[in-house]
Amino acid sequence: MRSPIEVSVVIPAYNEELRVGPVLADIVTSLRRAGRTHEVIVVDDGSMDGTSRLVNDLAAQYPELRLIRLPENRGKGHAVRTGVVNSRGEVVLFADADGATPIGELARLEAALDAGADIAIGSRALANAEVKVNARAYRRLIGRLFHFLVSSLTVAGFQDTQCGFKLFRRHAAHDLFSRMLMSGFSFDVEVLLMAERRGYRAAEVPVNWTHQPGSKVNLALDSMRMMRDLFIIRGNALRGKYDRPRIAPMVDAAPDALTTAVAHQPETSLTR
Repeated sequence: MRSPIEVSVVIPAYNEELRVGPVLADIVTSLRRAGRTHEVIVVDDGSMDGTSRLVNDLAAQYPELRLIRLPENRGKGHAVRTGVVNSRGEVVLFADADGATPIGELARLEAALDAGADIAIGSRALANAEVKVNARAYRRLIGRLFHFLVSSLTVAGFQDTQCGFKLFRRHAAHDLFSRMLMSGFSFDVEVLLMAERRGYRAAEVPVNWTHQPGSKVNLALDSMRMMRDLFIIRGNALRGKYDRPRIAPMVDAAPDALTTAVAHQPETSLTR
């Protein structure tokens, strides 16, 4: 019988061959050092480079790695959802492939769960003397505008919904991500809105964050798309589209499976 997995780490990756290797090594090494049973799920979102090949190669050294290879690029939200609904850990973290927030910040989020939260979200906006955020000024400006709209249209009370470092208790992760509809960068807002509607407690936690070169975000275009998506998310909520799951929460792969092909499963019931 396999030991229970304490921590699942989901990494969405699109053309990340040049950046993701050291990040994965750091995550596995850190969790091993801490004595945590874990899995690291890399979801290759239709990459056109050698991302999947790299993860396969690293898995020979780090058997904790699991690869889910999607046949086409569907967006960060779709990739994260795919990883989360296939995760098996008692807590589920999703983190960006560039390592902008180091895995050591997991302890800050877990402290929030220990204090009673169901969800802990990393924040680059909360002031804290113990953390350092190295972000570009124009990103801060656009971020402030976006989060004004977030508070006005969807969910209030958060300073930074978009930091790619969020931790969930297992039941909350599978419940919320099975209901997701958005496939792009706006999925973070959607998840937090659903969490509020379903009564989960979410805590915002300041974390260290450093801008990494090579971002896949087109700041102007993607910002406009995300602002448009806020109206879609609000409409979905008003029409009750988040009231039931839309995909099954887990595909139970064989213990030694490295590569898992996962297809979207719309309108299926949530399996507990």
